This record gives sequence, C-alpha cells and structure tokens, in this order.
Amino acid sequence: MQMDYADCKTPGQLIVALLEERGWSQVVLATVMGIDRTLVNKMVHDKRPITAEISIVLGEVFGVPPEEFLGRQKNLELAAARFKARPDPARNTRAHLFAGLPVSEMIERGWLHASGVSDARIESELVRFFNAESLENIEVLPHAAKKTRVNTEATPSQLAWLYRVKQIASEVLVTGRYSEVGIRAGVKKLDALLAAPEEARHVPRILSDCGVRFVIVETLQSAKIDGVCFWLDESSPVVGMTLRHDRMDNFWFVLRHELEHVIRKHGQETVALDAELEGESAGTGSSVPEEERIANAAAASFCVPQDKLQMFIDRKNPLFSDRDVRAFSRMLDIHPGLIVGQIQRRTGRYNLLRKHLAKIRTYVTPGSFIDGWGDVFPIES
Repeated sequence: MQMDYADCKTPGQLIVALLEERGWSQVVLATVMGIDRTLVNKMVHDKRPITAEISIVLGEVFGVPPEEFLGRQKNLELAAARFKARPDPARNTRAHLFAGLPVSEMIERGWLHASGVSDARIESELVRFFNAESLENIEVLPHAAKKTRVNTEATPSQLAWLYRVKQIASEVLVTGRYSEVGIRAGVKKLDALLAAPEEARHVPRILSDCGVRFVIVETLQSAKIDGVCFWLDESSPVVGMTLRHDRMDNFWFVLRHELEHVIRKHGQETVALDAELEGESAGTGSSVPEEERIANAAAASFCVPQDKLQMFIDRKNPLFSDRDVRAFSRMLDIHPGLIVGQIQRRTGRYNLLRKHLAKIRTYVTPGSFIDGWGDVFPIES
C-alpha cells in the first residue's frame, strides 16, 4: 500500500521516511545507489540538491515517482530564495506601470524623452510626464492618490492620453474670452459648415474666438478615446479629440457632443472623458448617464434635425437609396455623409452607403494644435 508522504516537506524528509519504512540505514541506501555514503547524508539533511538524474535513481530504488523528489526540491529552493530575497517596492511599481502604460508607444510619440524602455531616464521621464512627486505617486498606479477626477473608470492608456491633452492645452493661447453667449454663437457658425468636409478648416479659429482651447491628439492604440471636455480654470474650457474615426459624420458628432459639455459646464469638477462614443453609448437610452444623454441629443440634432430625419426614415426604411439621401441632404443643405451617419446610428446598418462618409482629418488638422500622425507638439520642459 502506497504511504502518504504529505508531511514530508523536503526531499531529505521524504528519503528519511522511505528509509524508516524499509528499515534501511543511510549506508544501505548508499550501497544500493552505488554512491558514497557522505552524499546520502547530505541528501538526507537537504544539503545536496536533488537533480533530475538523482530523482530518477531514487525513484527506481524506492518505487516512488521521481516527481515526488524533484517537486520537493524545487519547493525547497523557492522557499530559500524567498527567505534571501528582499522585497523591492520599486520593482512592483515598475511592473504595474509597464503592464498598464504603453510606454514604448509613448516614447515613439515623443511624449517621453528616452531611447527605449531600458533607458536609465525612463523612470524620471514618467514622473515628469505625469507631473508626479515620485514614481510611486503616478496616479495610474492602483495605490496612488487620484489627482484627476474622471466621469468614468479610465484606463492607464486613457489617463496618459488625457495628460498629453492637458500639457498641450496649457501651452495654447486663444483669441477670445469664453462666455456662454459666445460659445452658443460659435455653435451657430459651426452649423454653417456642414455642407462640405473642407469647411471644417474653420473650426479651430471659431473655437479659439470663443475662448475654447481645441486640441487634437492621436489616440493611443488601446485607449479608444473619441473626445474629452475639461477646464483649466473656470473660464478656460478645453475640448480634446482623437479623430480615431476619420469620418465627417463622426467628427461633427463628437465635436458637438463635447461643446454641449462645455455649454453646460460639464467637466469643471469631473473630466468628461468620452471613449467608444458609438452604438448605444452615442444614444439617449436609460443606460447612458444623464450628462452624456444630453450631449448625445445635442450632437445628433446638430448633425441632422432629428424630427426631419425620423420622417425620412419612416418613409424610406428599409430602402435608403443614394438618390433619396442626396435629395434630402440638398434640402437640409448638409453633406449626405451626416445623414448616412445618423441613419446608421438609428438603424444599426453600418454598411449602408459608406461612400458618403467623407474623410475630414486633412482639412481640420492644419489649423489645429495637434499631436500625432508623425507630428509632436513642442512642450516646454
């Protein structure tokens, strides 16, 4: 009957138990194994490591699986290593930072001034980028104090993107002073730009005249951010965008969404960060937070008057022809891409008339404060 050797924690203890079971001495075991008895004595007292080869020999001698010896040897070595090793909080901190942050991408983008992740400057660069007192105080770490209040659970990548937007916005000068009257007037000016994608070139100037700092920062690969609204102070709103979907309909929806946040002073106490602003998240259902429902409704109505859109859908659904969409767009004096984008949101048919979803990034970026697509916004160190 196979004995239970669970109480034997080390390979030496197991050998002693097996010797006692057989009534053998260490000399007998040395003779059977064909080795010097001093080696057996060292194995019994766990002063000689049990190698894979020795575990096989012991297994043959005692009729025990070699893994019984080898496994206990590994546990013994691990326990000894744990006893000798000193805890290193800095190592744990670095592990969290490099696991959560896209450090290599931040280096490539010029956000961190280092040649690579192994550069000796990388830790001080992370401290500088996040404006922290030390590495342990960088707020993407789970134990660090949170300096940035966000309306959602932000990932480390999203916080990194947000910090970059803040850095750039702090360097930006605007031509006008912010007021609610001014921003509402600015939205009316933007409304006149919806007929053609190239008209988006006027957006940076209009927003600057309204006292709004408008910043475009290419998204980090894992961030999936569309836009953000926050305030540097009570009279300095910031709108940041990623243009991760280079489409006219998405640009105007996200921009108007963020401007509604500005108008209603959302983002003053808690940053209004909008990630994956599509599908249900771009709607007005009960699952969407109230501030976001308000901003979504304003954005949808800005792109296409919703009462007229609903009547159009009721008449044409499910057959939306190219001819009908073009005629509807001429009647409203807006680009057909805005209509198609809103129909797609309403119906969930995202393959519908995609040829009208005009690209817009090349028109809006030249006059904007941008960071990405090969350009690095110069930040004063």
